[in-house]
Amino acid sequence: MASNPPDDDKLPTQGRFTRFRKLAGLSAQLSADVLKSGAKRLVGQDPELLSMSAAEKLVTTLGEMKGAAMKIGQAVAMDTEMLSPEVRQVIARLQNEAPPMPYALVERVIREELGDAPEKLFREFSQTPLAAASLGQVHRAVLHDGRPVAVKVQYPGIAETLSGDMDNLGLVVKTVSKASKLADGTAYFRELRDEMLLETDYLREAALCASFARSAERLPDLKVPEVITALTTGRVLTLELLRGRTLKDWVVSHPSAEERYRVARQLILAIYGPFFTVGDLHADPHPGNFMVLEDGRLGVLDFGSIKRFSAHFVDANRRMFLHAMRKEPMDILALSREVGFTCELPDDEGSALIQEVFQIVGRPMRLAPYDFATCSITRDLRSHFTRNAPRFLKIRPPAEAVMFFRSTGGLVQNLRLVGAEGDFTRVYQEVAALL
Repeated sequence: MASNPPDDDKLPTQGRFTRFRKLAGLSAQLSADVLKSGAKRLVGQDPELLSMSAAEKLVTTLGEMKGAAMKIGQAVAMDTEMLSPEVRQVIARLQNEAPPMPYALVERVIREELGDAPEKLFREFSQTPLAAASLGQVHRAVLHDGRPVAVKVQYPGIAETLSGDMDNLGLVVKTVSKASKLADGTAYFRELRDEMLLETDYLREAALCASFARSAERLPDLKVPEVITALTTGRVLTLELLRGRTLKDWVVSHPSAEERYRVARQLILAIYGPFFTVGDLHADPHPGNFMVLEDGRLGVLDFGSIKRFSAHFVDANRRMFLHAMRKEPMDILALSREVGFTCELPDDEGSALIQEVFQIVGRPMRLAPYDFATCSITRDLRSHFTRNAPRFLKIRPPAEAVMFFRSTGGLVQNLRLVGAEGDFTRVYQEVAALL
């Protein structure tokens, strides 16, 4: 691998127009696939939304492009309602199995950032990546003192590429908002764009990792890797190597019902514990970012997308959560406005719509036992929003809620993937006891 010359076609450094053209070509092929499935439905058949060949094309194109395009593919792979398990398994390769960059480029970035070759800086450095993701790839290494570490190396030019991708997507969002005369989505897109661009700063990610570790100190079932500060810069991040299997690899190992419940509990604590206590939320919870460790703990990875919320957003959500756990009456619309929502509907109408959302997402908090294997939260929310779309356009969440929805929606998908059944009211009571 080290002897291969750099292959520019496989690096995320192409110009905006080239990348836009690739996405347009992919879009045309996928659209044809979706239209074909729609035609089959008209004659009574029940086809897949995407064929296996279209899914393979999606993985190949987005995997090579990396950046924002690949992040979108990762999100698609988590939606259990849209795709068959077989197609979803193909697309899930985007979560940590993208085509790697040549080792010569890895070595170049490390030399530029840390001042020497990997073979000098580390006792051992594997040229084959452990994982290749949207913004960088991870290599296993060993420090001179014998500690195993994971070294994340950023793709050359990915910051500029990500910015270009988001600018392209921003134009699409602006055009669609104007053409469809729907609610302006630019504020929400800007929030997503700003948060994604921050992920290219590995020094920031190192600080967020250390902060997340402090916020998880009261959660002994979680493990956050230690940052190796001396070998971390803006484009190279060195962390303690965690030993275990990623969530998506663990679920296919036929874990017992007890193990599934244990991991589901840990996932809930990992998302809601730090959020309700200090306002930090892991906002990119795809299955490649969690590891079931050899000692039974849950390892948390990838801290570039940690979102720090405003105090009023956290406080209002905290009170909403505690009211629900104590089964106390609450003015759901007033609390939503405290979170930052605006509502242009009559109060009773707006309250009823939001209350139904709360009823759907709160099922695991109220119902015991609850079976995540048959969980219909995502499908029922989608149906609720579709049926009431004109009215929901008059209820607008604050921009920062985009990352909250991204995280909590991803949590539900992960819990569905784990497929645990049990009394989860006890887990949410554990969360409440932290406050």
